Amino acid sequence: MAWIWLALAGVLEVGWAIGLKFTDGFTRLVPSVATVLAMAASMVLLALALKTLPVGTAYAVWTGIGAVGTALVGMLVLGEAATAMRIGGIALIAAGIATLKLGS
Repeated sequence: MAWIWLALAGVLEVGWAIGLKFTDGFTRLVPSVATVLAMAASMVLLALALKTLPVGTAYAVWTGIGAVGTALVGMLVLGEAATAMRIGGIALIAAGIATLKLGS
């Protein structure tokens, strides 16, 4: 169950990272509230996962999911550049996440 909590925490991290773009410096109420709620929920789920997972592994996987997911949403939804170098970097992060999971 801890890995499920961790995966959901990572997805929520993507949500709040993308949400920050739409808060306009926390001057827009609805995006700001949604972003803060996603941040809080992500932390709670991470804390639940940390009850059983090693902190180094869990934190690295959590931030990795957030980094990969945010970069992909940026490219696929927000029109950010999808260069070979960026895609290669995302692949390396994903490989690191998989390696950490397999090692736990």
